[in-house]
Amino acid sequence: MRLLFLFTAIFFLGKTTVFSQDKKITKTGQIIFEASVPSFEEVKATNQSVSCIIDTKTGEIASLALMRGFHFKVALMEEHFNENFIESDQFPKAIFKGTIKDFNLSAIESKGTKFNANGTLTLHGVSKPIAVTILLKKMGNDLELTSNFNLNPKDFNITIPKIIQPKMAETVQVQIDYLLK
Repeated sequence: MRLLFLFTAIFFLGKTTVFSQDKKITKTGQIIFEASVPSFEEVKATNQSVSCIIDTKTGEIASLALMRGFHFKVALMEEHFNENFIESDQFPKAIFKGTIKDFNLSAIESKGTKFNANGTLTLHGVSKPIAVTILLKKMGNDLELTSNFNLNPKDFNITIPKIIQPKMAETVQVQIDYLLK
């Protein structure tokens, strides 16, 4: 009986290890966005609890960011962001689901390899197709993913009050940094 238990445990442990090698995951990724304009207060927020998963066999990628995870230097900005712009109670998360085009794990170098990722970004209840360039770097058994791209709040039905518009850029610069294990 003990032998059967030991064999079963080793079998399932081996299966788990094999399956987990097909995925790279993080729950501590970082997204920074900025919509600052000269002569006005910095409009910048950081979220350091972003999840991302890459299937290393297919190149499928998914990422999730909780909107209340974005933190600003000024507490009032954070409050306005959550209550008036993003409406975090109604739309608590942003989700990206897509595919890394021509993904090949063995082609990724330690100095970095560029890929294009195409998919759908759902933000503020609106889903839009998006294409971004990502840089993947091998770091031992881990992958570092970075990307920089712009988003327009209007594309996601995010209304910026007229009184705020001059103090904020029309496009938001987004920077992503993930270390996937």
